[in-house]
Amino acid sequence: MSEAYQLIRLAVVLEMTGLSKTSLYESVNSGGFPKNVKISERSSAWVKSEVQDWIKEKIEARSIGVR
Repeated sequence: MSEAYQLIRLAVVLEMTGLSKTSLYESVNSGGFPKNVKISERSSAWVKSEVQDWIKEKIEARSIGVR
């Protein structure tokens, strides 16, 4: 499976980003973090490449002094 289409669950997203669950969902709701994908009635996940892109943007913003 291509990593571009790999889905990761909440625990992995929290570990990758260092965000708390509350901060993550606040950021999703404000449009600052990629939206999750509903994978069943009671489960959701995130597209791994989108989370990695978000992390990359944060690292690049650090380099130019943007927050």
